Amino acid sequence: MNLVTFLILAPPILLALVFHEFSHAFVAHKLGDNTAKQNGRLTLNPLAHLDPLGTLMIFLVRFGWAKPVPVNPYNLKNPKRDMLWISVAGPLSNMILAFLSGTLLRLIYHTGIKPEITSIGGLLMLMLVFSLQINLALAIFNILPIAPLDGSKILYGVLPNKYSGFALLLEKYGPMVLLGLIAIGYIANIHILGGLIWPFVRFFSKLFAGI
Repeated sequence: MNLVTFLILAPPILLALVFHEFSHAFVAHKLGDNTAKQNGRLTLNPLAHLDPLGTLMIFLVRFGWAKPVPVNPYNLKNPKRDMLWISVAGPLSNMILAFLSGTLLRLIYHTGIKPEITSIGGLLMLMLVFSLQINLALAIFNILPIAPLDGSKILYGVLPNKYSGFALLLEKYGPMVLLGLIAIGYIANIHILGGLIWPFVRFFSKLFAGI
């Protein structure tokens, strides 16, 4: 990756990760849990949210993660329901950013500006393309029902109580499953996660931006 590509990628990556984690903290705060606020996570400061490995993964493969926002379910009035909304907030924030990026791309496209590095308008278009794809990938990656991703907590929130044991099992072994899927992609060049994520990225890219 050259310096120009890094500089184009950095702003949308930072915005996607920071807005995702801030949204978790904001919704948790609104629902009565101030744990994230007390830990300095109710902020848009990137330094409070970035995880080095997760950020690197986004630069390399266009999906990754930030430091999880701490939440204490015992501070919530309805822990199961409220954790569902707190978990949904992150991926939903990325879908909103993707939609805004796609809308701006549609508007700029009709001005005749091309996505290239030879002009300010072209650089802006490239950033918006990356913003669209990164936010979509981050949203879809995080709703996979694999712990510690948001999708595991969303699944727990919608499952009937009689299946809570199954949800706890997923919570226990999810990190190993996730690391295994990532490792298989690098070692065996079988990108299972990419195969799950990128068809949806292409679909919503077409829907939001026509590309």
